[in-house]
Amino acid sequence: MNKLTGLIAAPHTPFNQDSKVNFDAIDQIAALLIEQGVKGAYVCGTTGEGIHCSVEERKAIAERWVKASDNKLDLIIHTGALSITDSLELTRHAETLDILATSAIGPCFFKPASVDDLVDYCAQIAAAAPSKGFYYYHSGMSGVNLDLEQFLIKGEQKIPNLSGAKFNNMDLYEYQRALRVSGGKFDVPFGVDEFLPAGLAVGAVGAVGSTYNYAAPLYLKIIEAFNNGDQALVTKLMDRVIAIVRVLVEYGGVAAGKAAMQLHGIDAGDPRTPIRALTAAQKADVVAKMREADFLDL
Repeated sequence: MNKLTGLIAAPHTPFNQDSKVNFDAIDQIAALLIEQGVKGAYVCGTTGEGIHCSVEERKAIAERWVKASDNKLDLIIHTGALSITDSLELTRHAETLDILATSAIGPCFFKPASVDDLVDYCAQIAAAAPSKGFYYYHSGMSGVNLDLEQFLIKGEQKIPNLSGAKFNNMDLYEYQRALRVSGGKFDVPFGVDEFLPAGLAVGAVGAVGSTYNYAAPLYLKIIEAFNNGDQALVTKLMDRVIAIVRVLVEYGGVAAGKAAMQLHGIDAGDPRTPIRALTAAQKADVVAKMREADFLDL
């Protein structure tokens, strides 16, 4: 099974002033990712506010990403939704697109009670796009705290196109166990940007994250330094990552991340409610603090 390598951005879904999708800005984001050496994009996930978009919007966003990436990015389309009906419709649509894989977060209102229930749920979604890979989106934000190793072991039997899982969790023991299922068969891209060196140290070869939208060269240098065994440089570069993440913690990851796109001349707009939009002064503070983090000229 091919594995994602390098950086996979989790792009924002840009909105206009009237909270409609800004498709032109999607083109700009895709061009920036390609220019900065990002290998792929995980579309309509948490950062992309996929759950806050309608089915029709999500179909149009996915189509625009295929066009904008021009076969230069590996695309994973997140099709998870509160309703399995919506998720199946989105996944059937994704099957018609030139993409690498689909993905779905665990259902986060009525939650599966067991790994078997989660596998059955994901098997239905994965089967709606049989020619694409499928990544389970293992995230603490979903509230579905079932063991990923067991999911992969049982999922292998019921999901023929199971590629692996997007790992957004801080349990590195669970991560290492997941990497070892079936002799390392599954692709488990690492999803906690501020832990990237730890992920690399325990076997990650690919990483999915939101800060790769605007700071990819910094993380590519961290990967290079890690591979060269230069721990002092890794630590020094992580100073800048910590400075970036401090801003996200202060203002909220989605809202601040969207403001940070202004560093590259891209207006990603405001997040959808209930995420609070930043004021003009707060956005300016985000941009100023991101500049102070000194990662733009690497």
